[in-house]
Amino acid sequence: VQLQESGPGLVKPSQTLSLTCTVSGGSITNGYYWSWIRQSPGKGLEWMGAIAASGSTYYSPSLKSRTSISRDTSKNQFTLKLTSVTPEDTAVYYCARTNSPRQAMGVMGQGTQVTVSS
Repeated sequence: VQLQESGPGLVKPSQTLSLTCTVSGGSITNGYYWSWIRQSPGKGLEWMGAIAASGSTYYSPSLKSRTSISRDTSKNQFTLKLTSVTPEDTAVYYCARTNSPRQAMGVMGQGTQVTVSS
């Protein structure tokens, strides 16, 4: 399976960050959890949330109020939306296939840098 993130690399403060993960070589409805993970400068990997093959969603408690994960099964894609971003949301964002809903490692995409700045 391969995963590829796409979306804008620059987002202004207070706006909504939106990223899409396109999956090839496997269906997002056929098992596993499909997750978003990020790494801020100088910090470790942070699990943000996941959508299960069933469509159930799971979110990090610290980000739950600002995070939404959805999917388009016809395109084999899943999407992250993070509202009200601040410069602290600047990070490399990864999508991943994981074996459990709150796992911060798995089959990862290459990652995409998102900078929050005016």
